[in-house]
Amino acid sequence: MIIAIASGKGGTGKTTLAANLAKSWEGPVQLLDCDVEEPNAHLFIRGTKLEETSVGVPVPVIDPALCNLCGDCGRFCRYNAIAVVKPLPVIFPELCHGCGGCSLVCPRKAISEKQRRIGVVETLESGDIILIQGRLDVGVSLVPPLIKAVKARLDPALPAILDAPPGTSCPVVTTIRGADYVLLVTEPTPFGLNDLAIAVDMVRELKLPFGVIINRAGSGDERVNVFCREQDIPILLEIPDDRRIAEAYSRGVLMVDALPEYRKMFLGLIDCLMKTISK
Repeated sequence: MIIAIASGKGGTGKTTLAANLAKSWEGPVQLLDCDVEEPNAHLFIRGTKLEETSVGVPVPVIDPALCNLCGDCGRFCRYNAIAVVKPLPVIFPELCHGCGGCSLVCPRKAISEKQRRIGVVETLESGDIILIQGRLDVGVSLVPPLIKAVKARLDPALPAILDAPPGTSCPVVTTIRGADYVLLVTEPTPFGLNDLAIAVDMVRELKLPFGVIINRAGSGDERVNVFCREQDIPILLEIPDDRRIAEAYSRGVLMVDALPEYRKMFLGLIDCLMKTISK
């Protein structure tokens, strides 16, 4: 079972939900922090590091003895990572997406590949929780390949919770694709509703089953609730706007540890997800 947690904007509480859900799980569970530009699940799930693996993408290398400046590689590349100029084509590694197409279209087999590091994947263990997180290197903008490397370490024999990056762009799509269910976290504000509507369009386009979690419920208005009723979207959980949760969060303590009464809420959510997915 793979549950992805996403939202149309940052700051709604994705990591809060993901970490508390993992901590409430009865039995072994995997938590994958796919927000590789700024992973923060480890601040709440502290564990022992088991492994750290470097991740790279293949970038082209041109053999000057074989290249005849035909230009096929430059015309093929949709990311403008190759400029065909004399005396030798220029490679822009930062623009290369590592698809390998340029080496395939080169008629003289003048293009080989080398690995360019983009980040690392770390695996940590904390009790029954296995935390897998990606960490993008400074200055690197190529996010999806690192997210794919994080997801590649997912053990299909264990339940998994995927904490997606904020927004609805390529990194989010890469994270939630293939999930059994998507939880969209929002807040009861006009901004929360606007970005929730965009996120709903995204998961519907991907044809993924989903439900909504309202965080800080009671701090705003009812427009999110009305939207969900009109769109026939299930609201699976409303987390109250409780100052004690914020105080615990500021200390790096999960609400289910600081306030045990909230554990029942998350256990109910897990039970609901299991029943929904098994249908």
